[in-house]
Amino acid sequence: MKRVSKAVAAGIAAAMMCTAMVSAAAQEHLNFGCYMYAASFDPAAYQNAAWQGMRLGVTEALFRFNDDMTVSGCLCDTYEVSEDHKTWTLHIRDGVKFSNGDDCNAQAVADSLQRLYNVCAREEYSSTPSTYIDMASITADAEANTVTLVTNVAYADLTATLCFPFYTIIDVEGDLDDESHDYTESVIGTGPYVVDSFDVTTKNAELVRNENYWKGEVPYASVSATFIEDDTTKALAIQSGDIDLTENVTTASDLATLEADDTYYVSKTSSMRTGFAYLNFAGVLGNDDLRRAVCMAVDGQTLCDVTVGGMYTYGYAVLPSSLVYDYDSLVYAYGYDVEGAKKLLDDAGIVDTDGDGIRELNGENITLRYITYVNRCLSDFAEAIQVSLAEIGINVEITNTDSDTEWNLMQAGAYDLCDSNWTTVGTGDPTAFLLNWYGDGGANLYDGENAEATNYCNYVSEEYDELYEAFTASTDVEERNRLVAQMEQVLLDDCAVLVHGYYNSAFISNATKVTGAEISTIDYYWLSSDIKPVE
Repeated sequence: MKRVSKAVAAGIAAAMMCTAMVSAAAQEHLNFGCYMYAASFDPAAYQNAAWQGMRLGVTEALFRFNDDMTVSGCLCDTYEVSEDHKTWTLHIRDGVKFSNGDDCNAQAVADSLQRLYNVCAREEYSSTPSTYIDMASITADAEANTVTLVTNVAYADLTATLCFPFYTIIDVEGDLDDESHDYTESVIGTGPYVVDSFDVTTKNAELVRNENYWKGEVPYASVSATFIEDDTTKALAIQSGDIDLTENVTTASDLATLEADDTYYVSKTSSMRTGFAYLNFAGVLGNDDLRRAVCMAVDGQTLCDVTVGGMYTYGYAVLPSSLVYDYDSLVYAYGYDVEGAKKLLDDAGIVDTDGDGIRELNGENITLRYITYVNRCLSDFAEAIQVSLAEIGINVEITNTDSDTEWNLMQAGAYDLCDSNWTTVGTGDPTAFLLNWYGDGGANLYDGENAEATNYCNYVSEEYDELYEAFTASTDVEERNRLVAQMEQVLLDDCAVLVHGYYNSAFISNATKVTGAEISTIDYYWLSSDIKPVE
């Protein structure tokens, strides 16, 4: 038996130590491939920016949704509400610090919220926090470590609304008007990770561990959050080892391949999201017969089950059938019926007079402008709907863009159909979501000149408006639920929305490297301290 010299043994030991250090370093870093929705982290800039900070584990809110959509305290641990439901006193959890070491106390929380409202008052900002909380005042009591929110209207449950990413708490250092701060490339929050660098062009972010995290040790020293737009590219990246974790691979064949391989863990859940297309009543789809025929030409069941391979559960109402709004009582008179759609158009005189295969309205060929983007199967729906409408003589031109550009086109009304995928109960109930079809988008419901209209589809219904106003005025849960079902029925009767279905969310992780990667019911929460390296 050969002896190993001390020098050789030392070399082997050093090599083994080096290998162990490299392995440990690899375990300390997470590569996360995801769709990055915004070129900013400023929660006041627009909704996608607010979501981005929370999803990447940089920011947190006063409260947090559980998977059953109940609410738990986060930065707020206890609260009291007045009898009229207009004064909410929130105790801020003691001992919480921002990632820079500053105290996240009552004054800091009040400053963060006040800054949100101050900044969103400017014309150049499109965010509308007043449509979620019509705020009268925000004050801090340093001694009690409480923040008191006084609202202009009564709210049944403000804690659920305060889960919404708009209300993430960031360290504004007393600067309530952004005179010396720009939060585009980074914000200071209380979450497990800190933005080390962010490329606003590529939307790639480098994150590092928050050494001051109030919940304890953060598992990864660093995270690379890499923007990947295409779903197949996400699947290939995790199979090649370029990434360890990704969200929402929505190509059915790719997801099936990953689910069949024990190397990967796929966490799936029925989300609170509805995929749908806005129908712009200010254009040709303001014609009732044309709009009804468009809805009747689309086989939603097949689109959900076959076209997108079960990534959506089919339903025709704007709110997921799994929610508490009595879906089974709803009646949809304009379900899939191609021949019925053709007859409806023929009877209305919307016919093809020149034999080019396209029907005409008011002497012009009908060409619908359909804007969509490549995420959560929306572009797949658009292409399938284009084919379906061609069958009844309706031409469709698709513009496939990114989510920010589509949002701007939607606000400008530059569309006939506009794809979207909304978290429908993002504030615990559908108040904000149903505002999409309220007459003026809510400007008259909320106090102040900054309450911007959000009805971008130009839908007008006195019946819907009256129901919505009764809904927002009520604090009785059962009454509110009944009113929601009635509003849904009005939208169905008017063919006000072309619903695709209800999205099923997923997280995919390399099971040999990552543990604890569970997708949340409401997808505000992606990176968390629960996601850890396999030991």
